[in-house]
Amino acid sequence: MLRVLTCLRDQHNWALVVLAAVVCVSASLTAMALVRRAKKSDSRERMRWVLTAGAATGFGIWATHFIAMMAYNPGVITGYDLVRTLVSLIVAVTVTAAGIGLAAMEDRLVWRSVGGALVGLGVAGMHYTGMMALEVPAHIHWLKDLVAVSVLLGMACGAAALSVATSDRAHSLWAGTGLLVLGIVGHHFTGMGAIEMVADPARATSGLVLSPDSMSLTIAAVALAVLGLCGATILHRQKLDDVVADNERHLSVLVDAIQDYAICMLDPEGRVSNWNSGAQRFKGYTADEIVGQGFDRFYPEAQRRAGKPQKALQIARDMGRFEEEALRVRKDGSHFYAHVVLTPMFKANGTLLGFAKITRDVTQIKADRERLRQTTHNFDTALRHMSQGLCLYDAEERLILANPRVIDIFNSDPEKVVPGLPFREQIARILARTGATAEFIEARYQAHKALIAQPGGGTFISEFRDGTVVAITHRPMPDGGWVTTFDDITERRRDEARIAHMARHDGLTGLPNRDHFNTCLDQELEWGARHGQKVAAIAIDLNRFKEINDLRGHAAGDTVLKVIAERLRATCGEGEFTARLGGDEFACIKRVIDTRDLTDFIERVQTALNGPIDLDGFEVAPGGSVGVAIYPDDATQREGLMNNADLALYRAKSTHGEHVCFYEARMDEVARDRRALAKDLWQAIGRNEFSVHYQVQKAVDTQEITGYEALLRWKHPERGHVSPADFIPIAEECGAILDIGEWVLRTACAEAASWHNQAKIAVNLSPVQLGHVDLVHLVHSILIETGLSPRRLELEITESTIIGDKARALHILRQIKALGVTIAIDDFGTGYSSLDTLNSFPFDKIKIDRSFLLEAEHSPQARAIIRAILALGKSLQVPVLAEGVETVTQLELLKSEGCDEAQGYYFGRPAALVPDEAGPDIRRSA
Repeated sequence: MLRVLTCLRDQHNWALVVLAAVVCVSASLTAMALVRRAKKSDSRERMRWVLTAGAATGFGIWATHFIAMMAYNPGVITGYDLVRTLVSLIVAVTVTAAGIGLAAMEDRLVWRSVGGALVGLGVAGMHYTGMMALEVPAHIHWLKDLVAVSVLLGMACGAAALSVATSDRAHSLWAGTGLLVLGIVGHHFTGMGAIEMVADPARATSGLVLSPDSMSLTIAAVALAVLGLCGATILHRQKLDDVVADNERHLSVLVDAIQDYAICMLDPEGRVSNWNSGAQRFKGYTADEIVGQGFDRFYPEAQRRAGKPQKALQIARDMGRFEEEALRVRKDGSHFYAHVVLTPMFKANGTLLGFAKITRDVTQIKADRERLRQTTHNFDTALRHMSQGLCLYDAEERLILANPRVIDIFNSDPEKVVPGLPFREQIARILARTGATAEFIEARYQAHKALIAQPGGGTFISEFRDGTVVAITHRPMPDGGWVTTFDDITERRRDEARIAHMARHDGLTGLPNRDHFNTCLDQELEWGARHGQKVAAIAIDLNRFKEINDLRGHAAGDTVLKVIAERLRATCGEGEFTARLGGDEFACIKRVIDTRDLTDFIERVQTALNGPIDLDGFEVAPGGSVGVAIYPDDATQREGLMNNADLALYRAKSTHGEHVCFYEARMDEVARDRRALAKDLWQAIGRNEFSVHYQVQKAVDTQEITGYEALLRWKHPERGHVSPADFIPIAEECGAILDIGEWVLRTACAEAASWHNQAKIAVNLSPVQLGHVDLVHLVHSILIETGLSPRRLELEITESTIIGDKARALHILRQIKALGVTIAIDDFGTGYSSLDTLNSFPFDKIKIDRSFLLEAEHSPQARAIIRAILALGKSLQVPVLAEGVETVTQLELLKSEGCDEAQGYYFGRPAALVPDEAGPDIRRSA
């Protein structure tokens, strides 16, 4: 222990040790948060979280180790083998991901501990692999006892950290973080204390020698940025989960509030996927016990052997509904009679999602019936207290008796329900208050007679105009008569309707949801096809919704969505439909009988979107963008129509001052063309389609060649020469600019190194390249590889390249300049803060944008700007180069103003350079 403390005190830079500690704590906290996130995710998402956790944790631990190694000062010059250093990173990510995956995917404590120990082993593997990358003029010996202690310490703390972090105890996240930090720190410094170095000047340091301060800060910044991005992802996902949980909680509260029914959802194979409190009360199973189990366990053994559960599912699929009263089994083995309804649920494309199963315990009702048949004692009392209406008929279809509940259900006159009344007459009296015709009464009578004639009777559902729904069940008796029961199921049907409504409508606004919208759009397209009419699909996106959410809170955002939804609902009339697709996305459907009707509807939609909304005295007007696609002009299928409406919406959002856009075919063509061009860009280097042309740069006074600017050219095998203005932005969007930029830099440096003069080579840097973490190393390695002197390389950047993250960009430029490379600011004077940018960094050259020189012959203002930039360059002792020189007049103007260098068509167009004995010679391209 004394050796470890002595190493920590005497051989470490404490500032970098503190920085390593910050990265270590951040990495450990992110690791524990990601592990907990993976633990809570379902199997489909868990692997993504595990890989993210492994990558973030491994990279964070590696960064901690690398910074701590930078802090370690053995007293000699140290270097690092790049390959072994990268191998240590791979070891950290791979082994850590394996350990995290094991801990996240297993519930037992022993496996979580094994996973944590594997994370600790990954830390050890990364540490000692990284130490193998250390190159010093000395022999390194290891104290095996301290090495063993460091490995065991890391594994023990890792096992404890993941065991604690994946538990449900309070403060487990922070406790797990602390244990993991302890394991990493304890392992590292114990391992460093195990080093004994014996100096050997004969051993050269051939690895990459890095500046500890600058490299540590860079690695720390990148590591913290990666860990911060992971943290932001966790927070964003947590917000999404909270929204989903709120919606599910609202549905769960509604379903659980229905205590008289057991409500559950079945998957297509009949396995239970959802379970409410009523179901638990009726059947005794908790959700954890029953979810995932087959619903056939509710059937008695004899019914299971007869295949009744499968038959019930088949009838529900074929008929759209299955309903029966039958014996069922509870968890404790007791039996009860249940009224069961199975309703299939389908996706919009007809795929079966599963079944909604609603069960009601009718044991008491059955008992009432049995008591009625078996006992005559207290018969009248039993009838009066039955929850159902009951009528008994003889073989001549005459009423023998009826309980008072029948009168209550049908709101009938008691004198009209008297013994001896024919069954047909009773039906006529019940239906008379609905205004039924004689033909309807006869048809209903025949339907009831058909049920009575069946061996087991049957149930008839009757719906009345006042909204009452009654289940009428007939059970035949041996003497030819029968018993009829009447059950008022109005509330049950309303509950079923509420559940069905929630499945097809947005919980916040009450508007139809995406599935409902898709179904409606399909129906409207069928209508349009049948009648030869057009149908408009309208995509809507609120413009300032995120701003309102950020400034006023989510409650204000919800209020805005509700108000907009109500306005859109009120806007829609016949042949018009609106829905909320999610977030701040809405959509409408409009039957287009007349183009003026569509114009009027869009104006009404805009009025709804742009109207002011009062948020507790603070007035906002969210506004919105609208994209319109019309069937069949723009597409004939729903997916294509909505895709084209979204393309029009995208253009409306990206075009200043235009909030309504109709789809045009060229939008799709442009999008496809850009995608095709992006795909070809990734393959252009391998196919040798790129070339570098050079434009000469000369001294204005002596006409001496001072350098060449490298310009990228692309000859596409089908499109021919593609302008850089067309393909460079696409390359930046798709990321291909990194490979292309590296190829241009390597090619230009290699060719310049073969020239027989000392002319500079100027290469442009893309903003994407400048934002890449490995740019400094890339420039350094290319200079070493090509043998080009750093003073002959000049990198050109525009102000817009810097402005996104100015501090970071200037930091990278300072590192490049430290290599000996010169930095030029291109297109100077066109930015909005050019002087501030020039003040922030000691540029080696200023390049005046060509636009000023083109106007200089006619514009005194342009000449004044050129004169001012030249004066600025002289005062800062920075040479100035003017671009775009095309005439003698322009050249003379630059001479008179004292410009240092110039380039343009006057001196030569960009062309291929062919080195010869006299130096580079320009070969004109055709």
